[in-house]
Amino acid sequence: MLEKAKHEHEGHVLKQYRSKAEYYLCSCLNKNNATSDNVERTPGGLLYIRQWNNMQYVSTATFLLTVYSDFLRNSNQHLRCPTGTIDPEEILSFAKSQVDYILGSNPMNMSYLVGYGSKYPIRVHHRGASIVSYRENKGFIGCTQGYDNWYSRVEPNPNVLVGALVGGPDCRDNFMDQRDNYMQTEACTYNTAPLVGVFARLLQLEENLEVELVASY
Repeated sequence: MLEKAKHEHEGHVLKQYRSKAEYYLCSCLNKNNATSDNVERTPGGLLYIRQWNNMQYVSTATFLLTVYSDFLRNSNQHLRCPTGTIDPEEILSFAKSQVDYILGSNPMNMSYLVGYGSKYPIRVHHRGASIVSYRENKGFIGCTQGYDNWYSRVEPNPNVLVGALVGGPDCRDNFMDQRDNYMQTEACTYNTAPLVGVFARLLQLEENLEVELVASY
């Protein structure tokens, strides 16, 4: 009896987790009844939570959307939102739109993933990227020297922080590539990490499509 009660309790908890997750997914997809219950978007279509490092929320939401679309597809289910039912393909399509925005399909024509494309942030708010390497300057560079001699420079960073996802644009899709604009140009590992999973899944889908095309000939 105790074991059965435990399983019932755990099942109830899992249902609560799923309910909250689906509510958030519906809010990302703009499918809740009230506008205030949906995540805002920039005019260019990017999910927008707050001014400081908004991309951390975009990348994690995109990861959740991608994973959940797979779950629904594999279990032959749909996402039921207050304003309608959403199929897995539509969820994945929206996730891909966020990736496209990140990689340059946006009003600024800017890739917010450093090192990708022809235009990306070159003054990332990152100490290692903004200070010349020890190989070129073996002098002592402490916190004071780094701030006084490097932080305020207008020149591009001497080191490209390849793979870093910066904080991204404001609510109007505007972005200022300045080192001291840390709300938009700071790079964090938890920005990029969720995208690794998303990229892996999109690559797998592309490879599967290529296999299907070859098999059809």
